[in-house]
Amino acid sequence: MCNVQVNSSQVQASDRTVFENLQTSIYEFMNNRRWTNYEFKVEERIECSILINVSTWDNMESFSGTIQVQSRRPAYNSSYSTTLLNYQDKDFTFKFVSGQPLDYIENTFTSNLTSVLAFYAYIIIGMDFDSFEEMGGSQFYEKALSIVNAAQSNNADKGWKAAESQRNRYWIIENILNGSYSDFRKSIFYYHLEGIDLLASDINKGRAGVMEGITLLQKAYRQKPGLFIINLYMLAKTDELVNIFTPAPMVEKTKAVNILKSIDPVNSNKYNKILESK
Repeated sequence: MCNVQVNSSQVQASDRTVFENLQTSIYEFMNNRRWTNYEFKVEERIECSILINVSTWDNMESFSGTIQVQSRRPAYNSSYSTTLLNYQDKDFTFKFVSGQPLDYIENTFTSNLTSVLAFYAYIIIGMDFDSFEEMGGSQFYEKALSIVNAAQSNNADKGWKAAESQRNRYWIIENILNGSYSDFRKSIFYYHLEGIDLLASDINKGRAGVMEGITLLQKAYRQKPGLFIINLYMLAKTDELVNIFTPAPMVEKTKAVNILKSIDPVNSNKYNKILESK
């Protein structure tokens, strides 16, 4: 299930119907389309949310703003859900006309709106599959890559090209599929299936799996310090990691903090709190 919210508070408009229709259309697009043939068990279901903040509208069909994408997956034997992705894409412009269906055809660029939505749908599913099977999300990342290629071929709006930014959709999928950084994807598996999923039944084994996950992250980071996909991933994981390692023995705390500060220096103060707790 994907929850969708469209916020148009920045836009001066007397009639809000178009924004309500946009929200409904996106909700139906994300939830009524079958993105994979895999039959998910109840405990495997992906939870995701999309928040679109519209900043401009031309009172016809052109919109711009940001899209915040978040996905979570349940932890085994627990009511806890762990966040896999929490990212705000600021390069978001699109056209939308109320009453017109949102069309998407694989390997074909039909609109920037549906291409962006489909891109993140496949990133969400790919990361989820990586969390259950080592490198398990490849087929979905390949679909995301085909969306990037189609958008580039059609000179789509910003967000799809390497030269535009070092932090956009192009670099998300490039980093994920680049073999030099494969330890990033392996880390997702160990962190979740060998880590998060075991915390409820055996906290020591669970923490060991999480430690293996962040150790693999560090290996990927060393291939390219400042790697975008790791920065993006840590947006979802920083607070969770603090909670996991705060009650750990001091030896584990110290090892974890050293790794985390090396790959996510911007949050060093948060990680230092792990060591400060008794």
